[in-house]
Amino acid sequence: MNYDKLDKRARKILQVNDRGLYTVPTKGLYPYQWNWDSAFCAWGIATYDVRRAWAEIETLFTGQWDNGMVPHIVFHKQAIGYFPGPDVWDVPRVPHTSGITQPPIAATMARSVYEQDKHYGRVHMELLYGRLVSWHRWFVKYRLHDGMVAITHPWESGRDNAVDWDGAMANVDGSNVGEYTRRDTAHIDPEMRPKKEDYDRYLTMLYFSRDCGWDEDEIAKNAPFRVADVGMTFLFLRACRDLLHLALELDHETDEIQGWITTLKGGVERHWNAEHGHYDSIDLRTGEFANSLSTGSFLCWYAGIDHPQMLAHYERIMGVVPFGVPSNDPAASTFNPKRYWRGPTWSNVNALIAIGLAEMHHITKAEELRKATQSLIAEHGFFEYFDPYIGTPEGGDNFSWTAAIWLTWASPHAKGRF
Repeated sequence: MNYDKLDKRARKILQVNDRGLYTVPTKGLYPYQWNWDSAFCAWGIATYDVRRAWAEIETLFTGQWDNGMVPHIVFHKQAIGYFPGPDVWDVPRVPHTSGITQPPIAATMARSVYEQDKHYGRVHMELLYGRLVSWHRWFVKYRLHDGMVAITHPWESGRDNAVDWDGAMANVDGSNVGEYTRRDTAHIDPEMRPKKEDYDRYLTMLYFSRDCGWDEDEIAKNAPFRVADVGMTFLFLRACRDLLHLALELDHETDEIQGWITTLKGGVERHWNAEHGHYDSIDLRTGEFANSLSTGSFLCWYAGIDHPQMLAHYERIMGVVPFGVPSNDPAASTFNPKRYWRGPTWSNVNALIAIGLAEMHHITKAEELRKATQSLIAEHGFFEYFDPYIGTPEGGDNFSWTAAIWLTWASPHAKGRF
């Protein structure tokens, strides 16, 4: 295998998807700047151009709202035909943005970019730090529920159609959203994307929040969907720990951040589904567990949380799939190896899980997962996601975060993988 050639191809993908100051996930399918995609891209770009990596993060934060929220999409330029576009979100600001957020991994990735070159990055980190704190405060003020992170729309999770949301989604009426045309199914086989009935419900949630002026208090009380997302809780806990590291590095106060970490660790305990023996999401409207063992559950190690039953689940699943952690338990009746977050494996999530495993001293398992992801990308390409059994590439091609994961972690030439 010519790994030098693959390294060059990964860099080329990020450069082709570069729009000057931000990177699109892939041409055509996703024409704007997506929040956590962009953070992954910055991590990858920093392996060859630290200055451009800082520009990526800083451009993302031009979309930050006055209340601290960093939206999941920043609409820098108009892309004809994309739905739902800025006119649908109707957020009265420039640059135009969506009205919801996404996993807050920016602090984690900014730390990684900073550590690539602390001399150059010091000023950038000082300027960004306050914005990161503001975003984290927004989460604490509006989205913490008994220490768990609540999402108001499945798109906020980054795992749009995960099984975690099925119970809560069933209580959302999507019958009155009217006609619309999706762009994703024009680019990708519809069998690999969320179903129409899912999209109808997504739009119902969007319209509710838009029509109340994105009022977080009203959304918390009356929106049709509110779920404590186990994956989001783990990612936010990790981000707060990385923010604490940055606070110490920059000689800022740490008491507030340490308090957040304590609160989130308490929330992790509430995510434990004792009946099924794994970390799980909770429908906050009904109080019911999702009874879903998903990749969100396996982000526990990345958050610094170890648990023997989670390790047993991991070993069982990895014993039947060769290409990394599937987004849904293969033993579940809902498992689908081709449909988005209901079964396929994702290189970016593989990386986060493996990094967590290594940090929790499960070194052999972490290295096995890295090698599996390395083989997956080397043999099947830089796609959005893959069939976990046979590695069939699915979703968008020339995908930015897959390229970034290759450069930072999966390639044999990646430095500081863990």
